[in-house]
Amino acid sequence: MKVICDTLGVARSNIAERCSSKVERRGSYRKADDSWLLPMILELIGERPTYGYRRIHVLLNRRLASEGRALVNHKRVYRIMRQNGLLLTRYTGRPHTRSHDGKVVTLRSNLRWCSDVFEIPCWNGETVRVVFSLDCCDREVLSYVATSGWINAQMVRDLMMQSVEYRFGAVDKLPHRIEWLTDNARSYIARETIEFAREIGLIPCTTAFYSPESNGMAEAFVKTFKRDYVYVHDRPDAWTVMAQLPGWFEDYNENHPHKGLRMRSPREFIRCYST
Repeated sequence: MKVICDTLGVARSNIAERCSSKVERRGSYRKADDSWLLPMILELIGERPTYGYRRIHVLLNRRLASEGRALVNHKRVYRIMRQNGLLLTRYTGRPHTRSHDGKVVTLRSNLRWCSDVFEIPCWNGETVRVVFSLDCCDREVLSYVATSGWINAQMVRDLMMQSVEYRFGAVDKLPHRIEWLTDNARSYIARETIEFAREIGLIPCTTAFYSPESNGMAEAFVKTFKRDYVYVHDRPDAWTVMAQLPGWFEDYNENHPHKGLRMRSPREFIRCYST
């Protein structure tokens, strides 16, 4: 024992005392007023079962601010959720090792818009296909077109025009050039689509072949949208899904906290930086 204590640089008397006496272990830290926060957190988790503690913290502070109460720290929300087994399972998948030096995000809105197509499978075997446009700065979904059939070039051209009208009103041409970033799907690279895009002031840009990561912002949105909206709602048939799409996109634009926007929703970010 003397050799071990000398090697570790501790006193033998200290070790003997700690071994002979019963050391009381301190329990997990709690605050007296955690009891009124827990029901609010449970209610938010019931509404947003795919949200982790950081997004729940943002929604909780929004509600507290609307009620005139003091805001809480995100560490406190994490502690309460951990003590009550409410945290999401940690992601343990392998990260992508493919490097992409280019950046999709822009410093200001209306410099680059991206677009992509995704599918929503229904329980009866039908499939809803959605093509959307997204601003690469504020992450707001500008417009979308949905169908139970296939996305064609005319739908993409309609999406382009709807996006322009959403941001700039009923105009025939953009006030300045905006990049239009997509993959190489046929509906995007059709000759009529490219010509129409250039006519209204868009600059068509396509990603490298077999490289969807080059349009990473659109890919990330699809993953988020499916996780937080599609997979937590009923999808009995295509009609039901298409009826829910407007509410899902509106909720994403108005309420969904985004890490890249300092935990603001797209429209919160726009309102903050437009004043």
